[in-house]
Amino acid sequence: MLNINKIREDFPILSKKVYDKQLVYLDNAATTQKPRQVVEKIENGYYNVNANVHRGVHFLSQEATEAHEGARRTVQRFLNARSSNEIIFTRGTTEAINLVASGFTEGCMQAGDEVIVSVMEHHSNIVPWQLEAARKGIAIKVIPVNDRGELDMDAYRALFSERTRLVSVTHVSNVLGTINPVKEIIAEAHGREVPVLIDGAQSVPHIAVDVQELDADFYTFSAHKIYGPTGMGVLYGKEEWLDRIPPYQGGGEMIATVTFEKTVFNELPYKFEAGTPDYIGSTALAEALDYVSAIGIDKIAAYEHELLTYATQRLKEIDGMRIFGEAEQKSGVISFLVGDIHHYDMGMLLDRLGIAVRTGHHCAQPLMQRFGIEGTVRASFAFYNTKEEIDILAEGIERVRKMF
Repeated sequence: MLNINKIREDFPILSKKVYDKQLVYLDNAATTQKPRQVVEKIENGYYNVNANVHRGVHFLSQEATEAHEGARRTVQRFLNARSSNEIIFTRGTTEAINLVASGFTEGCMQAGDEVIVSVMEHHSNIVPWQLEAARKGIAIKVIPVNDRGELDMDAYRALFSERTRLVSVTHVSNVLGTINPVKEIIAEAHGREVPVLIDGAQSVPHIAVDVQELDADFYTFSAHKIYGPTGMGVLYGKEEWLDRIPPYQGGGEMIATVTFEKTVFNELPYKFEAGTPDYIGSTALAEALDYVSAIGIDKIAAYEHELLTYATQRLKEIDGMRIFGEAEQKSGVISFLVGDIHHYDMGMLLDRLGIAVRTGHHCAQPLMQRFGIEGTVRASFAFYNTKEEIDILAEGIERVRKMF
């Protein structure tokens, strides 16, 4: 059992009033709110431990370096990576995927080689591959989904060819909430000696992730979706692959030696971390992970599943309700439309009732096309949400429906 009232006290913004209504924040798939502990960690970093990391001989620099590298070890433990050398700090999931797309295509692919993605991918796991297709002539193959929002695994198996070099799929859909069978996806690919990149932006905040147990070759997530700061993220990669692919960016920090004739790259993980790192953000991310770990990710998953089940039941009671994504394995996201009400109109009117939801295509336009719609309203849950807030959402949707 989670003490939700006590947890909510750590998030001051949840007490905010919007249009004289109590804020009901249900846009957690876009970004989560931050607990006091994370904000205080940022404040303490700038006020008391602010110095550029690595190479500095003075006390503050060494203190900041230890905090930054300690944060890396925290991420390593959270994902159960084999080594902290496999943890690369990035600006978020998007940069991490771009890093792999650029480096892997350059180092391990030729024109005509193929990458497999799925129709439910976020644009950040589509566009980077399209850029590489235009640059180097690689081909993109797409796993379809059924009407319930589940990947067609038979179709997935049929997509492999002798030119397949990488599979890159999301762990949890940001639109449908579908929890994909990534362990099976990885095993199928590895049976053909093909590595796999997993987009974990929507999974890491909600379910336990063990990269060694999954046997993922690459795994990414963003700090701001797991109660940490914006502009901070993680790429996990097996050392064997990180050693093989070239760096994404050049500059300071990622070098061992530089002459005008030749540059020798730094060892892992610094090979992929050009420039001054966000050493304040890394420690704030570690604080967020510690916060989640103290509550218990399994407890969080169980409670959020309870919220999802309750919300699904409540919303299905509303006339004209259409829910997109009813996979057997699903995380805390409900995307819906009601009758002929435009998703933007629904979102705007719910906002006037103090209810924050997301509207639009959710950076997943190919998925919208698959279901023959332009967009949806999306309510997404976190462990600080309550059944009372879901009741307010359901009542708000019903009120809007009657207006139309």
